[in-house]
Amino acid sequence: MSVATSSRTTAPAPPRTGASRTLVALGLGVVVVTVLFLIDALAPTFFSEPLPTRAQDGLTLALSVLIESLPFVVLGVVLSIVVQVWVPPGAIERWMPRAPWARRAVLSLLGMFIPVCECGNVPFARGLLMRGFGVSDTLTFLVAAPIVNPIVIISTHAAFGFSDGILVARLIGGYLVANLIGWLYSRHPDPDKLLTERFLETCEIVVQERGNRGRRTLAQFVVELRSVMPALIIGSLLAGAVQVLIPRSALLAIGSDPALSIAAMMALAIVVSLCSNVDAFFALSFASTFTPGSIVAFLVVGPIIDLKMMALLRTTFSTRVLVGMTIVVVLFAFSLGTVVNLLV
Repeated sequence: MSVATSSRTTAPAPPRTGASRTLVALGLGVVVVTVLFLIDALAPTFFSEPLPTRAQDGLTLALSVLIESLPFVVLGVVLSIVVQVWVPPGAIERWMPRAPWARRAVLSLLGMFIPVCECGNVPFARGLLMRGFGVSDTLTFLVAAPIVNPIVIISTHAAFGFSDGILVARLIGGYLVANLIGWLYSRHPDPDKLLTERFLETCEIVVQERGNRGRRTLAQFVVELRSVMPALIIGSLLAGAVQVLIPRSALLAIGSDPALSIAAMMALAIVVSLCSNVDAFFALSFASTFTPGSIVAFLVVGPIIDLKMMALLRTTFSTRVLVGMTIVVVLFAFSLGTVVNLLV
C-alpha cells in the first residue's frame, strides 16, 4: 500500500511544538559558541586566526551554503508540486517497470532528466512519496540523482577529465550505492516506520485535499517551504560552524596516506556541504595532495550525507534511516576509494 494512502492504527506521537524546536536550536547555538570560546581559551595555538575572524568566516560559509542551495530547493519544490498536482495519475507509473529491482534501476537514472542538486531533490522526492512511490524507490532516486545527472557529469569532467578514473568511479559508485540502499530498505517489513510522523500527517492532509489546482499548488508550495527551509538553514549553520572548528591543516597533514586520506576527505565532504554541481572544482584543489581514491570518496559521500543534506532528509525520514544510510555510504565510499587507489 502506498505511503499516501496507507492508514495507521496506532496513535501518532505528540508533535514537537514550535517553542520546543526553538529551544533545541538555541541550545545547539549555545553549545557551538561555548566550544569556540573554550578552544580559544584552552588551546590558543590550535588555530592561526583569532576567534572573531573564525566566527565571521563561519557565518560567511553558512550564508554561502544557504545561498548556493536556496535556488535548487525552490526548484525542487516547484517540481514536487508539478508531480503531485499537475501530472495526471498513472502518467509516471505506467512507464516504470513492475519488477522492484528494475524500477529502482530506472529511478536511479531519473536525475538525468531532473538536473537538480541534492537540496532540490528532497522536496521532489517528497512529491514522489505523496504520489504513492515506495520508500525504497524514493531513497534510490535521492541517492543517485545528485551524482548521476548531466550538470554533475559535465562539471566533474571539466575538473578532472578522465584522469585517474575519477569521473567514471563517481558515476558508477553513485549508481551502485543508490541501488544498494534501495534494496536494503526494500526489505523493511513496515515502510511507514521509515518516515517521520510529521511527514505522514502531511501525506494524509494532501490525500484529503480536493479542489482547484491553483489553490492546491499555492497551499502545497507553502507546506513544502515550511518543511524544508528550517532544515536548510540549520544545516547551513552547522556546516559553517563545524568548518571553523576543524583546522584545515589537520586534514592536509594526512592527505598522502592511502587509508587516512580517504577518511579525511569523507569527513571534509560531510562538513563543507557543497552543492554536487560544483563540488568537483573544490575537490580539484586537493588533487595534488590527496590520493585519487580519496577524491572519489569525497565526490560520492558529499552529495548524499553532508550536514545540510542530513538536516533536509530528517524532514521526511526517521533518524534510523539516516544512521543506516550514513553507515552504508561511508563503508561503500571507503571501499570504492581503496579500489581506485589500488588500480591507479
